[in-house]
Amino acid sequence: MKKRCSMHIMIVVCAVLLSACMYPEEQRVENQVPDVDQLAAVQRAVEQFQADTGVLPIKTRDMDTDIFIKYLIDFEKLVPKYIASPPPNSYEKGGIFQYIIWDPEEKPTVKLVDLRAPERIREVKIRFISTTYPQYKDQIAPFIYTINYKNIGYKEEISVPSPYSNNLLPLVVSSEGNIYVDYSMDLYQFIQDNDVKAQPGDDLRLLLVEHYPVVPAYSLPYTVDENNEPVFMYDPIK
Repeated sequence: MKKRCSMHIMIVVCAVLLSACMYPEEQRVENQVPDVDQLAAVQRAVEQFQADTGVLPIKTRDMDTDIFIKYLIDFEKLVPKYIASPPPNSYEKGGIFQYIIWDPEEKPTVKLVDLRAPERIREVKIRFISTTYPQYKDQIAPFIYTINYKNIGYKEEISVPSPYSNNLLPLVVSSEGNIYVDYSMDLYQFIQDNDVKAQPGDDLRLLLVEHYPVVPAYSLPYTVDENNEPVFMYDPIK
């Protein structure tokens, strides 16, 4: 009886170990959260590379690329001299983050872009192609609309997990047909929790950049209204 029990235990242990080995890299928990040590290692590598070469290890992007994804780190320039390999949670290693440089001119700082958002945005845009593009529903601000998911074949609305909270964030579409993540919930929560008094015209997204390792990429600018609550600050005409 003991021998049979031991055999069952061994089978279970082997199954667990095997499933861990076979579990897709991008699905592993450690590859889905920011890691302080990994960020610090890349920061050191970037600083040493800049000290040696006088430039930053970034990929060439168009000048009009959104500021939050403009300065992607080129790990081919860092490996293996400055860092052994890209971090496990990086896109290059199957993780959900792209590593970027924020504020390259004044204080180059390593930050992250959560790639779950652009994946969902691409899915929705593909659905747009097969319909009258784009599919607007309700206007929630000047030039900003919710998406009519029913018209593009979804049974429920699409959202993305927030890198800052437990919120599920909705997607919105601009009058130009571009899709963005709506960070209003996170910004409101941050303002309330930290008793922030912002000024109209301030871009609230910079609060998230300052306090978190993940930047609010694929978003529109926000400011505050007369009630100190976040509102979109977007005008495609300007």
